[in-house]
Order: sequence, then C-alpha cells, then structure tokens
Amino acid sequence: MIVVGKVGGMSDYADAVIMKQEVRMKNQKLMIWVAGLLVAAAMMFGVYRVFGPKTTAGTKTVTVTVSPIQAEEKQYELKTNAETLSQVMDELTRTTDFTYEGSDSGYGLFITSINGIVADYSTTGTYWAIYVNGEYGQLGADQQPVKDGDAFSFVCETSE
Repeated sequence: MIVVGKVGGMSDYADAVIMKQEVRMKNQKLMIWVAGLLVAAAMMFGVYRVFGPKTTAGTKTVTVTVSPIQAEEKQYELKTNAETLSQVMDELTRTTDFTYEGSDSGYGLFITSINGIVADYSTTGTYWAIYVNGEYGQLGADQQPVKDGDAFSFVCETSE
C-alpha cells in the first residue's frame, strides 16, 4: 500500500484547490466593493447634476458690489449673457472702471485685487470674500453660476 499526501489530512493538491477558492472569493468581494463605490460615485455625480447650481441662459440683470475695508463701497449693475461670475467680472472690466487681478488655484480663481485694492492673506490676513444674494459664496468666481436678479458682493475681509 502506497500512502500519498500528508499525515492525518489532505494532499497538497487539495490544499491548493482550497487556497484558489479562498483567493477567488476575496477577489469577488473586492470586485463587489469596487463596483459599489463606482455606483455610489455615479449616483453622487447624478445628484449634483440634477440639484447642483445652475445658470440661466439669455440676458440677465445682475448687481456687483465692491466693499473694501477702508474705502468707499462701489456698485455696478450689468445686463449680461454671462454664465459665471468671472465672466461678469470680465465684462465689467471691458465696460466700466471695475478691475481685478487673480490667479488660478486648485480651488479655482483666487482674487487678489479688486479696483486696485489688494487683499494679501499672507501679510495682512485679508481676502476677498464673495457673497451671493447676501449669503457667503460656496463657489469660486469661475464656478459661480449667474441668474437673473443675482446680487454679488466682493467684500474685503480680515481673518480672525
């Protein structure tokens, strides 16, 4: 009689089969997790597209107010076809005495100067905050949609 395999148990072949099944089950679980994450991401994107900020097509009237810390507030009214606040700002620079400077950042347009008044967070702790219809803005100027009747305010604020 010839004895093949391990003492008191299974052969190497049976161990290999069991290990293969365990690996396959782990891979299946991983694939289910990845698929679930992809579905969740797609659903979040869909919700954002449906309920996220929207612009209004066509001509709209908007108001832009600039409120520096130690200078006189200035207000602009504009009829525009712009879809974002940065487009409104560009149009104001072409049609009025409104000026601004900024740079692209990882969060969008970072405004550093409006009408010659510089806000420098690193030296003075000041920055240009955007308010939309009286509420603190949640988007940058290059992402903020424009709707008819919107009132935008640029307020030079100091961090505390």
